Amino acid sequence: MLPLLEQVLKQNPTTVKVVFKNLPLNNHKMAQPAALGALAAKEQGKFWEYHDLLFAEPKINPDSITKIAKKLELDLDRFTKDMQSPILREKLTKDMVEANNLGIRGTPAVFVNGRKVNQRTVEEMQRLIDETIQNQKKE
Repeated sequence: MLPLLEQVLKQNPTTVKVVFKNLPLNNHKMAQPAALGALAAKEQGKFWEYHDLLFAEPKINPDSITKIAKKLELDLDRFTKDMQSPILREKLTKDMVEANNLGIRGTPAVFVNGRKVNQRTVEEMQRLIDETIQNQKKE
Protein backbone atom coordinates (compact mmCIF):
# COMPACT_ATOMS: atom_id res chain seq x y z
CA MET A 1 0.00 0.00 0.00
CA LEU A 2 1.21 3.53 -0.67
CA PRO A 3 2.85 5.05 2.44
CA LEU A 4 0.57 8.05 2.02
CA LEU A 5 -2.51 5.84 2.30
CA GLU A 6 -1.06 3.98 5.27
CA GLN A 7 -0.57 7.28 7.08
CA VAL A 8 -4.09 8.46 6.27
CA LEU A 9 -5.52 5.15 7.50
CA LYS A 10 -3.51 5.41 10.71
CA GLN A 11 -4.92 8.90 11.35
CA ASN A 12 -8.49 7.84 10.49
CA PRO A 13 -8.91 4.23 11.59
CA THR A 14 -12.69 4.35 11.92
CA THR A 15 -13.63 6.74 9.13
CA VAL A 16 -11.49 5.75 6.13
CA LYS A 17 -11.64 2.63 4.02
CA VAL A 18 -9.26 1.99 1.12
CA VAL A 19 -10.80 0.50 -2.01
CA PHE A 20 -8.30 -0.64 -4.61
CA LYS A 21 -9.25 -0.70 -8.28
CA ASN A 22 -7.06 -2.12 -11.02
CA LEU A 23 -5.90 -0.21 -14.06
CA PRO A 24 -3.31 -2.27 -15.89
CA LEU A 25 -1.68 0.08 -18.36
CA ASN A 26 -1.72 -0.96 -22.01
CA ASN A 27 1.94 -0.14 -22.57
CA HIS A 28 3.05 -2.82 -20.07
CA LYS A 29 2.51 -6.33 -21.43
CA MET A 30 2.65 -7.92 -17.96
CA ALA A 31 0.25 -5.45 -16.32
CA GLN A 32 -2.90 -7.52 -16.84
CA PRO A 33 -1.33 -10.83 -15.72
CA ALA A 34 0.10 -9.03 -12.68
CA ALA A 35 -3.32 -7.57 -11.83
CA LEU A 36 -4.90 -11.01 -12.19
CA GLY A 37 -2.18 -12.40 -9.91
CA ALA A 38 -3.07 -9.84 -7.26
CA LEU A 39 -6.77 -10.63 -7.61
CA ALA A 40 -6.00 -14.35 -7.34
CA ALA A 41 -3.94 -13.66 -4.21
CA LYS A 42 -6.91 -11.73 -2.81
CA GLU A 43 -8.98 -14.89 -3.10
CA GLN A 44 -6.59 -16.35 -0.51
CA GLY A 45 -6.55 -13.25 1.68
CA LYS A 46 -3.15 -11.98 0.54
CA PHE A 47 -3.93 -9.08 -1.80
CA TRP A 48 -1.86 -6.35 -0.11
CA GLU A 49 1.06 -8.66 0.57
CA TYR A 50 1.06 -9.71 -3.09
CA HIS A 51 0.61 -6.11 -4.24
CA ASP A 52 3.57 -4.88 -2.20
CA LEU A 53 5.90 -7.68 -3.37
CA LEU A 54 4.78 -7.17 -6.95
CA PHE A 55 5.66 -3.47 -6.88
CA ALA A 56 9.01 -4.27 -5.26
CA GLU A 57 9.86 -6.62 -8.13
CA PRO A 58 12.50 -5.08 -10.46
CA LYS A 59 11.07 -6.73 -13.59
CA ILE A 60 7.68 -8.39 -13.76
CA ASN A 61 7.48 -11.53 -15.89
CA PRO A 62 5.46 -14.76 -15.74
CA ASP A 63 8.02 -16.32 -13.41
CA SER A 64 7.90 -13.43 -10.95
CA ILE A 65 4.10 -13.64 -10.75
CA THR A 66 4.37 -17.26 -9.64
CA LYS A 67 7.47 -16.63 -7.51
CA ILE A 68 5.55 -14.08 -5.41
CA ALA A 69 2.66 -16.53 -4.94
CA LYS A 70 5.14 -19.18 -3.75
CA LYS A 71 6.83 -16.70 -1.40
CA LEU A 72 3.44 -15.95 0.17
CA GLU A 73 2.79 -19.70 0.45
CA LEU A 74 -0.39 -19.49 -1.58
CA ASP A 75 -2.08 -22.64 -2.80
CA LEU A 76 -0.49 -22.61 -6.27
CA ASP A 77 -3.10 -24.79 -7.96
CA ARG A 78 -5.86 -22.51 -6.70
CA PHE A 79 -3.80 -19.41 -7.57
CA THR A 80 -3.31 -20.60 -11.17
CA LYS A 81 -6.97 -21.55 -11.51
CA ASP A 82 -8.11 -18.20 -10.08
CA MET A 83 -5.85 -16.29 -12.48
CA GLN A 84 -7.81 -17.92 -15.33
CA SER A 85 -11.18 -17.36 -13.67
CA PRO A 86 -13.78 -15.59 -15.81
CA ILE A 87 -15.09 -13.95 -12.63
CA LEU A 88 -11.73 -12.32 -11.86
CA ARG A 89 -11.25 -11.35 -15.50
CA GLU A 90 -14.69 -9.72 -15.41
CA LYS A 91 -13.75 -7.83 -12.23
CA LEU A 92 -10.57 -6.59 -13.89
CA THR A 93 -12.50 -5.46 -16.97
CA LYS A 94 -15.07 -3.70 -14.76
CA ASP A 95 -12.28 -1.81 -12.93
CA MET A 96 -10.73 -0.79 -16.26
CA VAL A 97 -14.07 0.48 -17.62
CA GLU A 98 -14.70 2.41 -14.40
CA ALA A 99 -11.25 4.03 -14.61
CA ASN A 100 -11.87 4.96 -18.23
CA ASN A 101 -15.26 6.48 -17.36
CA LEU A 102 -13.59 8.56 -14.63
CA GLY A 103 -10.95 9.77 -17.09
CA ILE A 104 -8.08 8.06 -15.27
CA ARG A 105 -5.11 7.58 -17.56
CA GLY A 106 -2.32 6.77 -15.09
CA THR A 107 -1.70 5.19 -11.76
CA PRO A 108 -2.00 5.64 -8.92
CA ALA A 109 -5.14 7.76 -8.88
CA VAL A 110 -6.56 8.56 -5.45
CA PHE A 111 -10.11 9.61 -4.62
CA VAL A 112 -11.79 10.65 -1.38
CA ASN A 113 -15.50 9.93 -1.44
CA GLY A 114 -15.59 10.12 -5.24
CA ARG A 115 -13.48 13.28 -5.50
CA LYS A 116 -10.10 13.00 -7.16
CA VAL A 117 -7.14 14.01 -5.00
CA ASN A 118 -4.94 16.19 -7.19
CA GLN A 119 -2.46 17.18 -4.51
CA ARG A 120 -1.35 13.88 -2.97
CA THR A 121 -0.33 14.95 0.51
CA VAL A 122 -1.55 13.78 3.88
CA GLU A 123 -2.74 17.31 4.60
CA GLU A 124 -4.85 17.54 1.44
CA MET A 125 -6.33 14.10 1.91
CA GLN A 126 -7.14 14.90 5.54
CA ARG A 127 -8.80 18.15 4.46
CA LEU A 128 -11.02 16.24 2.01
CA ILE A 129 -11.82 13.58 4.60
CA ASP A 130 -12.75 16.19 7.22
CA GLU A 131 -14.85 18.08 4.67
CA THR A 132 -16.68 14.89 3.70
CA ILE A 133 -17.41 14.04 7.33
CA GLN A 134 -18.68 17.58 8.00
CA ASN A 135 -20.97 17.45 4.96
CA GLN A 136 -22.37 14.08 6.05
CA LYS A 137 -23.14 15.46 9.51
CA LYS A 138 -25.15 18.28 7.91
CA GLU A 139 -27.33 15.87 5.94
